Amino acid sequence: MDDRTQALAQLTTPAVVVDLDKVERNIRRHQDYANAHGLKLRPHIKTHKLPRIAEMQLRAGAIGITCQKVSEAEAMVAGMPQIKDVLITYNILGAEKLERLAALAQKVRLSVVADNETVVAGLSRRFAGEAKPLAVLVECDTGAHRCGVATPEDAAALAQVIAASPGLTFGGLMTYPLPDGAAAVQDFMTRAKALIEAKGVAVPVITSGGTPSMAKAGDAPVTTEYRAGTYVYNDRSLVARGACTWDDCALTVLATVVSVPAANRAIIDAGSKTLTSDLLGLQGYGHVLGRDDIRIDQLSEEHGRLMSDGPIDLKVGDQVRVVPNHACVVTNMVDQVYLTRAGDVITTAPVVARGRVT
Repeated sequence: MDDRTQALAQLTTPAVVVDLDKVERNIRRHQDYANAHGLKLRPHIKTHKLPRIAEMQLRAGAIGITCQKVSEAEAMVAGMPQIKDVLITYNILGAEKLERLAALAQKVRLSVVADNETVVAGLSRRFAGEAKPLAVLVECDTGAHRCGVATPEDAAALAQVIAASPGLTFGGLMTYPLPDGAAAVQDFMTRAKALIEAKGVAVPVITSGGTPSMAKAGDAPVTTEYRAGTYVYNDRSLVARGACTWDDCALTVLATVVSVPAANRAIIDAGSKTLTSDLLGLQGYGHVLGRDDIRIDQLSEEHGRLMSDGPIDLKVGDQVRVVPNHACVVTNMVDQVYLTRAGDVITTAPVVARGRVT
Protein backbone atom coordinates (compact mmCIF):
# COMPACT_ATOMS: atom_id res chain seq x y z
CA MET A 1 0.00 0.00 0.00
CA ASP A 2 1.16 3.55 -0.67
CA ASP A 3 1.50 6.26 1.99
CA ARG A 4 -1.98 7.63 1.25
CA THR A 5 -3.61 4.24 1.79
CA GLN A 6 -1.61 3.63 4.98
CA ALA A 7 -2.64 6.99 6.37
CA LEU A 8 -6.31 6.60 5.46
CA ALA A 9 -6.40 3.04 6.76
CA GLN A 10 -6.38 4.39 10.31
CA LEU A 11 -9.76 6.11 9.89
CA THR A 12 -13.05 4.68 11.07
CA THR A 13 -15.22 4.14 8.01
CA PRO A 14 -17.21 5.27 6.22
CA ALA A 15 -15.23 8.51 6.19
CA VAL A 16 -15.48 11.50 3.89
CA VAL A 17 -11.98 12.57 2.91
CA VAL A 18 -10.98 15.86 1.27
CA ASP A 19 -7.61 16.28 -0.44
CA LEU A 20 -6.60 19.90 0.16
CA ASP A 21 -3.87 19.77 -2.48
CA LYS A 22 -6.50 18.98 -5.10
CA VAL A 23 -8.87 21.57 -3.65
CA GLU A 24 -6.21 24.26 -4.02
CA ARG A 25 -5.48 23.19 -7.58
CA ASN A 26 -9.17 23.28 -8.49
CA ILE A 27 -9.61 26.71 -6.90
CA ARG A 28 -6.60 28.13 -8.69
CA ARG A 29 -7.62 26.73 -12.09
CA HIS A 30 -11.11 28.21 -11.98
CA GLN A 31 -9.96 31.52 -10.52
CA ASP A 32 -7.40 31.83 -13.32
CA TYR A 33 -10.12 31.12 -15.89
CA ALA A 34 -12.40 33.77 -14.37
CA ASN A 35 -9.58 36.32 -14.28
CA ALA A 36 -8.67 35.61 -17.90
CA HIS A 37 -12.25 36.25 -19.02
CA GLY A 38 -12.89 39.34 -16.90
CA LEU A 39 -15.31 37.54 -14.61
CA LYS A 40 -15.60 38.02 -10.88
CA LEU A 41 -15.84 34.66 -9.14
CA ARG A 42 -18.42 34.19 -6.37
CA PRO A 43 -18.20 30.49 -5.39
CA HIS A 44 -21.22 28.64 -4.12
CA ILE A 45 -20.40 27.14 -0.72
CA LYS A 46 -23.17 24.52 -0.76
CA THR A 47 -20.59 22.03 -2.01
CA HIS A 48 -18.20 22.23 0.94
CA LYS A 49 -20.03 24.21 3.69
CA LEU A 50 -16.64 24.83 5.32
CA PRO A 51 -15.32 28.27 6.36
CA ARG A 52 -11.78 26.98 5.88
CA ILE A 53 -12.33 26.30 2.19
CA ALA A 54 -14.27 29.54 1.70
CA GLU A 55 -11.21 31.31 3.08
CA MET A 56 -9.05 29.54 0.49
CA GLN A 57 -11.41 30.70 -2.27
CA LEU A 58 -11.44 34.30 -1.07
CA ARG A 59 -7.66 34.33 -0.68
CA ALA A 60 -7.34 33.15 -4.30
CA GLY A 61 -9.41 36.09 -5.53
CA ALA A 62 -13.13 35.37 -5.08
CA ILE A 63 -15.17 38.52 -4.40
CA GLY A 64 -17.58 36.87 -1.96
CA ILE A 65 -19.66 33.75 -1.56
CA THR A 66 -22.98 32.38 -2.78
CA CYS A 67 -25.38 30.62 -0.42
CA GLN A 68 -28.67 28.91 -1.11
CA LYS A 69 -30.45 29.47 2.19
CA VAL A 70 -30.44 32.09 4.96
CA SER A 71 -29.32 29.54 7.57
CA GLU A 72 -26.43 28.45 5.36
CA ALA A 73 -25.25 32.05 5.08
CA GLU A 74 -25.62 32.56 8.83
CA ALA A 75 -23.43 29.55 9.57
CA MET A 76 -20.72 30.58 7.12
CA VAL A 77 -20.55 34.19 8.32
CA ALA A 78 -20.44 33.07 11.96
CA GLY A 79 -17.68 30.58 11.12
CA MET A 80 -15.58 33.05 9.15
CA PRO A 81 -15.85 36.77 9.96
CA GLN A 82 -13.69 37.55 6.90
CA ILE A 83 -16.73 36.87 4.71
CA LYS A 84 -18.08 40.31 3.89
CA ASP A 85 -20.11 39.81 0.70
CA VAL A 86 -22.92 37.24 0.40
CA LEU A 87 -25.46 36.51 -2.34
CA ILE A 88 -28.37 34.22 -1.46
CA THR A 89 -29.80 32.75 -4.66
CA TYR A 90 -33.22 31.71 -3.42
CA ASN A 91 -36.71 33.23 -3.14
CA ILE A 92 -37.05 34.12 0.55
CA LEU A 93 -40.51 34.03 2.10
CA GLY A 94 -41.85 34.23 5.65
CA ALA A 95 -41.53 36.65 8.57
CA GLU A 96 -39.05 34.53 10.53
CA LYS A 97 -36.64 34.20 7.61
CA LEU A 98 -36.95 37.89 6.81
CA GLU A 99 -36.00 38.81 10.39
CA ARG A 100 -32.91 36.63 10.16
CA LEU A 101 -32.12 38.11 6.76
CA ALA A 102 -32.27 41.62 8.22
CA ALA A 103 -29.90 40.61 11.03
CA LEU A 104 -27.49 39.11 8.49
CA ALA A 105 -27.59 42.33 6.46
CA GLN A 106 -26.12 44.15 9.46
CA LYS A 107 -22.99 41.99 9.25
CA VAL A 108 -22.20 41.71 5.54
CA ARG A 109 -22.86 43.26 2.15
CA LEU A 110 -25.93 41.20 1.33
CA SER A 111 -27.90 40.63 -1.85
CA VAL A 112 -30.74 38.25 -2.67
CA VAL A 113 -32.82 37.24 -5.67
CA ALA A 114 -36.51 37.21 -6.56
CA ASP A 115 -38.53 36.06 -9.55
CA ASN A 116 -41.97 37.29 -8.49
CA GLU A 117 -43.68 40.30 -6.93
CA THR A 118 -44.83 38.41 -3.83
CA VAL A 119 -41.24 37.84 -2.76
CA VAL A 120 -40.33 41.44 -3.60
CA ALA A 121 -43.24 42.77 -1.54
CA GLY A 122 -42.19 40.74 1.50
CA LEU A 123 -38.60 41.94 1.25
CA SER A 124 -39.76 45.52 0.88
CA ARG A 125 -42.04 45.38 3.93
CA ARG A 126 -39.20 44.14 6.12
CA PHE A 127 -36.44 46.40 4.81
CA ALA A 128 -38.43 49.61 4.33
CA GLY A 129 -37.33 50.92 7.72
CA GLU A 130 -33.69 49.90 7.47
CA ALA A 131 -30.92 52.46 7.03
CA LYS A 132 -29.36 50.48 4.19
CA PRO A 133 -31.45 49.14 1.29
CA LEU A 134 -31.29 45.46 0.35
CA ALA A 135 -29.98 44.65 -3.12
CA VAL A 136 -32.36 42.35 -5.00
CA LEU A 137 -31.48 40.69 -8.31
CA VAL A 138 -34.05 39.35 -10.74
CA GLU A 139 -33.65 35.61 -11.26
CA CYS A 140 -34.01 34.69 -14.93
CA ASP A 141 -34.81 31.36 -16.58
CA THR A 142 -32.35 30.99 -19.45
CA GLY A 143 -33.25 27.38 -20.17
CA ALA A 144 -32.94 25.30 -17.00
CA HIS A 145 -36.68 25.69 -16.26
CA ARG A 146 -36.37 25.82 -12.49
CA CYS A 147 -36.99 29.26 -10.98
CA GLY A 148 -36.73 32.54 -12.87
CA VAL A 149 -38.78 34.95 -14.96
CA ALA A 150 -39.43 33.56 -18.42
CA THR A 151 -38.57 36.48 -20.72
CA PRO A 152 -36.34 39.57 -20.86
CA GLU A 153 -39.52 41.65 -20.82
CA ASP A 154 -40.58 39.98 -17.56
CA ALA A 155 -37.13 40.65 -16.12
CA ALA A 156 -37.36 44.33 -17.02
CA ALA A 157 -40.82 44.62 -15.49
CA LEU A 158 -39.75 43.03 -12.20
CA ALA A 159 -36.62 45.17 -12.11
CA GLN A 160 -38.86 48.25 -12.24
CA VAL A 161 -40.92 46.92 -9.33
CA ILE A 162 -37.78 46.32 -7.26
CA ALA A 163 -36.34 49.75 -8.06
CA ALA A 164 -39.58 51.39 -6.94
CA SER A 165 -39.96 49.34 -3.74
CA PRO A 166 -39.12 50.99 -0.40
CA GLY A 167 -36.13 49.47 1.34
CA LEU A 168 -34.83 47.79 -1.82
CA THR A 169 -32.43 48.56 -4.62
CA PHE A 170 -32.20 46.76 -7.93
CA GLY A 171 -29.02 44.69 -7.84
CA GLY A 172 -28.93 43.16 -11.30
CA LEU A 173 -29.76 39.87 -13.02
CA MET A 174 -29.07 36.26 -12.04
CA THR A 175 -29.41 32.91 -13.78
CA TYR A 176 -28.50 29.25 -13.38
CA PRO A 177 -28.04 28.09 -16.97
CA LEU A 178 -28.00 24.74 -18.68
CA PRO A 179 -24.54 23.15 -18.95
CA ASP A 180 -24.17 24.33 -22.56
CA GLY A 181 -26.31 27.41 -22.14
CA ALA A 182 -23.85 30.27 -22.63
CA ALA A 183 -25.48 31.41 -25.87
CA ALA A 184 -28.91 31.50 -24.25
CA VAL A 185 -27.49 33.47 -21.31
CA GLN A 186 -25.86 35.97 -23.65
CA ASP A 187 -29.06 36.49 -25.64
CA PHE A 188 -31.44 36.74 -22.66
CA MET A 189 -29.24 38.96 -20.53
CA THR A 190 -28.27 41.30 -23.36
CA ARG A 191 -31.91 41.93 -24.18
CA ALA A 192 -32.98 42.25 -20.54
CA LYS A 193 -30.13 44.65 -19.76
CA ALA A 194 -31.04 46.90 -22.69
CA LEU A 195 -34.70 46.99 -21.68
CA ILE A 196 -33.89 47.86 -18.08
CA GLU A 197 -31.34 50.52 -18.94
CA ALA A 198 -33.82 52.08 -21.39
CA LYS A 199 -35.96 52.84 -18.34
CA GLY A 200 -33.06 54.64 -16.67
CA VAL A 201 -32.15 51.83 -14.25
CA ALA A 202 -28.57 50.62 -14.04
CA VAL A 203 -27.75 46.90 -14.16
CA PRO A 204 -24.69 46.62 -11.91
CA VAL A 205 -24.36 42.82 -11.84
CA ILE A 206 -25.17 39.99 -14.23
CA THR A 207 -24.37 36.73 -12.49
CA SER A 208 -24.40 33.26 -13.99
CA GLY A 209 -23.28 29.98 -12.51
CA GLY A 210 -22.75 26.26 -12.46
CA THR A 211 -19.61 24.12 -12.57
CA PRO A 212 -20.64 22.15 -15.71
CA SER A 213 -20.81 25.45 -17.63
CA MET A 214 -17.64 26.99 -16.20
CA ALA A 215 -15.35 26.11 -19.11
CA LYS A 216 -17.66 28.07 -21.44
CA ALA A 217 -18.54 30.93 -19.12
CA GLY A 218 -16.50 33.29 -21.25
CA ASP A 219 -18.86 32.62 -24.17
CA ALA A 220 -21.39 34.90 -22.45
CA PRO A 221 -19.40 38.14 -22.08
CA VAL A 222 -22.47 40.05 -20.93
CA THR A 223 -22.06 38.39 -17.52
CA THR A 224 -19.98 40.13 -14.87
CA GLU A 225 -19.62 37.34 -12.31
CA TYR A 226 -19.83 33.58 -12.09
CA ARG A 227 -21.03 31.25 -9.33
CA ALA A 228 -19.52 27.77 -9.42
CA GLY A 229 -19.75 25.35 -6.52
CA THR A 230 -18.89 21.72 -7.25
CA TYR A 231 -15.60 22.63 -8.97
CA VAL A 232 -13.89 22.81 -5.58
CA TYR A 233 -14.32 19.03 -5.09
CA ASN A 234 -15.62 17.70 -8.43
CA ASP A 235 -17.46 14.37 -8.58
CA ARG A 236 -18.44 11.48 -10.83
CA SER A 237 -21.14 13.49 -12.61
CA LEU A 238 -18.56 16.07 -13.70
CA VAL A 239 -16.12 13.42 -14.86
CA ALA A 240 -18.95 11.96 -16.96
CA ARG A 241 -19.54 15.41 -18.49
CA GLY A 242 -15.86 15.76 -19.34
CA ALA A 243 -15.46 18.73 -16.98
CA CYS A 244 -12.66 17.08 -14.98
CA THR A 245 -10.73 13.84 -14.46
CA TRP A 246 -10.64 11.38 -11.58
CA ASP A 247 -7.43 13.04 -10.43
CA ASP A 248 -9.32 16.32 -10.01
CA CYS A 249 -11.81 14.75 -7.58
CA ALA A 250 -10.84 16.07 -4.16
CA LEU A 251 -13.65 14.44 -2.17
CA THR A 252 -13.82 10.67 -1.78
CA VAL A 253 -15.62 8.32 0.56
CA LEU A 254 -13.36 5.79 2.26
CA ALA A 255 -15.30 2.58 2.87
CA THR A 256 -14.54 -0.89 4.21
CA VAL A 257 -15.56 -4.19 2.68
CA VAL A 258 -17.73 -5.91 5.30
CA SER A 259 -18.88 -8.93 3.30
CA VAL A 260 -17.90 -10.87 0.18
CA PRO A 261 -20.88 -13.20 -0.25
CA ALA A 262 -20.04 -14.20 -3.84
CA ALA A 263 -17.00 -14.25 -6.09
CA ASN A 264 -18.25 -11.25 -8.08
CA ARG A 265 -20.00 -9.36 -5.25
CA ALA A 266 -18.84 -7.39 -2.21
CA ILE A 267 -20.60 -5.17 0.31
CA ILE A 268 -19.15 -1.95 1.74
CA ASP A 269 -20.18 -0.01 4.84
CA ALA A 270 -21.31 3.04 2.84
CA GLY A 271 -24.90 3.18 1.65
CA SER A 272 -27.39 5.87 0.71
CA LYS A 273 -26.78 7.72 4.00
CA THR A 274 -23.19 8.30 2.94
CA LEU A 275 -22.93 8.11 -0.85
CA THR A 276 -26.38 9.63 -1.65
CA SER A 277 -28.90 8.00 -3.97
CA ASP A 278 -28.57 10.82 -6.53
CA LEU A 279 -28.02 9.41 -10.00
CA LEU A 280 -27.77 12.62 -12.08
CA GLY A 281 -28.41 10.55 -15.19
CA LEU A 282 -25.70 8.01 -14.39
CA GLN A 283 -25.82 4.26 -13.90
CA GLY A 284 -24.72 3.24 -10.41
CA TYR A 285 -23.85 5.19 -7.29
CA GLY A 286 -20.18 6.11 -7.50
CA HIS A 287 -16.82 5.15 -8.93
CA VAL A 288 -14.33 2.96 -7.07
CA LEU A 289 -10.94 4.49 -7.72
CA GLY A 290 -8.54 2.12 -9.43
CA ARG A 291 -11.27 -0.40 -10.20
CA ASP A 292 -13.00 0.45 -13.43
CA ASP A 293 -14.41 -3.08 -13.48
CA ILE A 294 -16.53 -2.53 -10.36
CA ARG A 295 -20.05 -1.12 -10.38
CA ILE A 296 -21.84 0.17 -7.28
CA ASP A 297 -25.19 -1.02 -8.54
CA GLN A 298 -27.30 -0.98 -5.39
CA LEU A 299 -27.58 0.98 -2.15
CA SER A 300 -29.56 0.47 1.01
CA GLU A 301 -29.20 2.86 3.93
CA GLU A 302 -25.94 1.45 5.31
CA HIS A 303 -24.82 -0.99 2.61
CA GLY A 304 -23.36 -0.48 -0.84
CA ARG A 305 -23.23 -3.40 -3.27
CA LEU A 306 -20.17 -3.74 -5.49
CA MET A 307 -20.45 -5.96 -8.55
CA SER A 308 -17.93 -7.11 -11.14
CA ASP A 309 -18.33 -9.19 -14.29
CA GLY A 310 -15.35 -11.27 -13.17
CA PRO A 311 -13.82 -12.08 -9.79
CA ILE A 312 -14.15 -9.01 -7.60
CA ASP A 313 -10.80 -9.67 -5.94
CA LEU A 314 -11.72 -8.08 -2.60
CA LYS A 315 -11.72 -9.55 0.88
CA VAL A 316 -13.42 -8.57 4.12
CA GLY A 317 -11.48 -5.72 5.72
CA ASP A 318 -10.19 -4.23 2.48
CA GLN A 319 -10.77 -0.52 1.98
CA VAL A 320 -11.90 1.27 -1.18
CA ARG A 321 -12.18 4.93 -2.09
CA VAL A 322 -15.34 6.01 -3.87
CA VAL A 323 -15.90 9.17 -5.90
CA PRO A 324 -19.61 9.88 -5.32
CA ASN A 325 -22.03 10.86 -8.06
CA HIS A 326 -22.81 14.17 -6.33
CA ALA A 327 -20.32 15.63 -3.87
CA CYS A 328 -22.61 18.39 -2.56
CA VAL A 329 -25.10 15.97 -1.04
CA VAL A 330 -22.36 13.85 0.55
CA THR A 331 -21.07 16.93 2.36
CA ASN A 332 -24.47 17.49 3.94
CA MET A 333 -24.61 13.93 5.30
CA VAL A 334 -21.65 14.03 7.69
CA ASP A 335 -20.70 16.05 10.75
CA GLN A 336 -17.05 16.27 9.78
CA VAL A 337 -14.64 15.60 6.96
CA TYR A 338 -11.03 14.46 7.11
CA LEU A 339 -8.55 16.81 5.45
CA THR A 340 -5.39 15.46 3.84
CA ARG A 341 -2.21 16.88 2.36
CA ALA A 342 0.33 14.83 0.46
CA GLY A 343 -1.58 11.73 1.48
CA ASP A 344 -1.53 12.41 5.21
CA VAL A 345 -4.62 13.12 7.26
CA ILE A 346 -3.76 16.45 8.88
CA THR A 347 -6.98 17.34 10.69
CA THR A 348 -10.76 17.12 10.74
CA ALA A 349 -13.14 19.95 9.90
CA PRO A 350 -16.72 20.23 11.17
CA VAL A 351 -19.22 20.81 8.38
CA VAL A 352 -20.56 23.98 9.96
CA ALA A 353 -23.38 24.58 7.47
CA ARG A 354 -24.58 20.98 7.50
CA GLY A 355 -28.37 20.72 7.66
CA ARG A 356 -28.84 24.47 7.16
CA VAL A 357 -31.79 24.22 4.78
CA THR A 358 -34.07 27.05 5.98
